[in-house]
Amino acid sequence: MTKNMALSCRQILLMIGMLVTGSINTLSKKAQNDCRAPGYPDHKANGTTSPHDFNHPWFQTLIMFIGETICLIGFCVVRKRDRDRWRAESHINAAEMPHPNRLIQLVVAFPTVCDLVGTSLAGIGLVYVDASVWQMLRGSIIIFAGILSRIFLKRQLGCIKWTGMFFTMGGLVLVGCSSIFKADSSNRNAGNTILGIILIISSQIVSASQMIIEETFLKKKSLHPLQVVGLEGSYGVIFMSVIVLPAMYYIPGSDVNNSYENSLDALYQIANDSRLLVFCLLYLLSIAFYNYFGLAVTKSLTAVHRTLIDACRTIIVWGIDLFVYYAFDKGFGEPFDKTYGLLQVDGFLFLLIGTALYNNLVDLSWIPCLRSCVSQSTTQPLNHQGNIQEASDSESEDEYKTVSERSRLLQGSD
Repeated sequence: MTKNMALSCRQILLMIGMLVTGSINTLSKKAQNDCRAPGYPDHKANGTTSPHDFNHPWFQTLIMFIGETICLIGFCVVRKRDRDRWRAESHINAAEMPHPNRLIQLVVAFPTVCDLVGTSLAGIGLVYVDASVWQMLRGSIIIFAGILSRIFLKRQLGCIKWTGMFFTMGGLVLVGCSSIFKADSSNRNAGNTILGIILIISSQIVSASQMIIEETFLKKKSLHPLQVVGLEGSYGVIFMSVIVLPAMYYIPGSDVNNSYENSLDALYQIANDSRLLVFCLLYLLSIAFYNYFGLAVTKSLTAVHRTLIDACRTIIVWGIDLFVYYAFDKGFGEPFDKTYGLLQVDGFLFLLIGTALYNNLVDLSWIPCLRSCVSQSTTQPLNHQGNIQEASDSESEDEYKTVSERSRLLQGSD
């Protein structure tokens, strides 16, 4: 038994890779928001420019989709390897091999729209809250994924899962309140913090809807998970470049030249600030590698390991933010609020308990009144949902089944 539970060197490296890239994902995105750089010439200022905050959440969504598109390179490598092995074992020509259904590949465009909206809403919310709060609030996806799977997929949720969802809800309230009280005590606009929290939670509703769409239309289709992520990325790049960003440019707003969001200003700021350029590149690459590591970890490890990784990710994001603020530059990171910081710690613990209960990671069979609930919950299949899809281990290596997993995690897609 000990031998089976021991982790191999490869599994440990995959876990570290997922933990590091996931943490870089959140930290680099927040660091972009903390940067100030001169951008596109402002007509209101006689064509001059001055340093201002990098406030471009929709442009950040484009960067995310570019990172997801890179996953197609990994998919091509995997597909070539599988085709070569298939030809060697079956002795057939390439023309006789099955080809993917092009119509199914087009269906991926629908969850891409949800990914676009959900990521952008979360990005806007990140402007108004700390990175640690943002990371914790994304745990609300458990609640919405459970409710939507009950409504649309007719899944039965046992009392243990409902208890986990209530614990998660309590944790979200504590984390949200700590953020609002902290903003109010530090003379910041508490209204903006509330708006950020609402946007982040709304983004998780959209992401949960994305899970339902993916499970309904893609679960039993022969699409490799890296292909799904890459296709969503490529569709997202097209949608953002052709429709969304041009529309944001012409919609009236408070950005440079009275645009709602001026992507030209984002490009100028990146070109004028080497730190901002590095943060954008880190964010792009972390998206690609996080998807790869997430897929590899899901195939070789369990929900227990995934939950531990995401818990550690939240701790690392919070710890690095505190370290950067106090040790290096108070323009980056976040301070620890001595008055309401413990409230955020309590909220994080509630989120961990809720996630553990929802995913049946805690054995409650020793409690007589819960024994029947535990047995009922363990006999039901896991509710697999998410943006990082996994290949089913019950199928042969040449069969792929796109399923989802984020209802097991305290995470999100970017």
